[in-house]
Amino acid sequence: MIELLRTNDPVLISWLTAILAEADIEIIVFDAHTSILEGSANAIRRRVMVIDDDHDRARQIFEAGIEELEGGVSAYEYPE
Repeated sequence: MIELLRTNDPVLISWLTAILAEADIEIIVFDAHTSILEGSANAIRRRVMVIDDDHDRARQIFEAGIEELEGGVSAYEYPE
């Protein structure tokens, strides 16, 4: 598994799940329960993970979708 994105936005995770499912790419969300338990401080971001072989295609689909919606991806934190 490789990290695609970190976010606390449940709507973004839901949207990403839907657009990647159309491309037969499954995601797994790490740290969802920890993020909920820590409260409203948003200190712990959820990690959206994909299978290594799907990472490049998943990132391309995500970036294209964000550009279509917002005109860029700079607001999102990608793993290094």
